[in-house]
Amino acid sequence: MSVQEIAEAVMELSESDRLELARRIVDSVVAERQSAVEVARAVQGIEDVLTGKVRGLSEPSFGGHWNDGLLPP
Repeated sequence: MSVQEIAEAVMELSESDRLELARRIVDSVVAERQSAVEVARAVQGIEDVLTGKVRGLSEPSFGGHWNDGLLPP
């Protein structure tokens, strides 16, 4: 189906059905944008560690945080 065909079919729906479809479309776009932002943030964090901008925890330091209750088990 083309976008035009979908648009024509949607316009035949009742107003409440069109509103529900619009809500679903907007929710999906917002969710995709949120995921893209989270991925970009994660990639930036990895780049910061690789370039030395921030220092990652050593394995003993990371393990120590598990033991001191700062991180959940």
